[in-house]
Amino acid sequence: MTQKLLVSVTDITKNYRNKQIETKALKGVSLSIYEGEFVAITGPSGCGKSTLLSIMGLMDTASSGQYTISDIDTSHLKVDQRTMIRNKHIGFVFQSFNLIDDMSVFDNVALILEHRKTPKSEIKERVERVLTQVDMLARQHYQPNQLSGGQQQRIAIARALVGNPDLILVDEPTGNLDTVNGDKVMALLEKLNQDGATIVMVTHDSRYVRCANRQIQLLDGEIITEKQLEVVA
Repeated sequence: MTQKLLVSVTDITKNYRNKQIETKALKGVSLSIYEGEFVAITGPSGCGKSTLLSIMGLMDTASSGQYTISDIDTSHLKVDQRTMIRNKHIGFVFQSFNLIDDMSVFDNVALILEHRKTPKSEIKERVERVLTQVDMLARQHYQPNQLSGGQQQRIAIARALVGNPDLILVDEPTGNLDTVNGDKVMALLEKLNQDGATIVMVTHDSRYVRCANRQIQLLDGEIITEKQLEVVA
């Protein structure tokens, strides 16, 4: 069965200017992501991993090149158009969780649906469904600061899932977790991928690359290797 192309990145560059200094964060990166893949983007600090993820998440713009997601060319869109596409097609899981401390777990997860003006009954059903998926339904009335780091990351994953995105982007999901909680979060991401989610993950931790089925390695803003990985049973 032929996989459907979901993401196309073509000759993307990203330059940052600080006074008289120009830094080339990405230098002509091209890659494709297909539906149902779990792709790990790896490389040393400062190689451009998070910059690439931010561009794919429409939270940053490329200096040049083309980025297409779900057959939408995002290259020349306005800020509000990019925001609409991000909210509809992309779920983002951050290393630092980015939960709102004075809101309950339920309300944190529901926020994107409220922005879409989803009916309250549907919000309740969808939030409870994704909280069940990440085994956090019993904590729905808690606030983030009442939860462990591993639990907060599960809530962040639920928030990324609730909008039924085409693509889930995950930035260093175990970076703020101990080994036990990191293993649990990665097992959850593997299960979500097995259930059909398309995931692109930036990670510095070589132990978790094995969870993906493809690895893209960056160095100094360029792709130096790209390989299929054997699925670990």
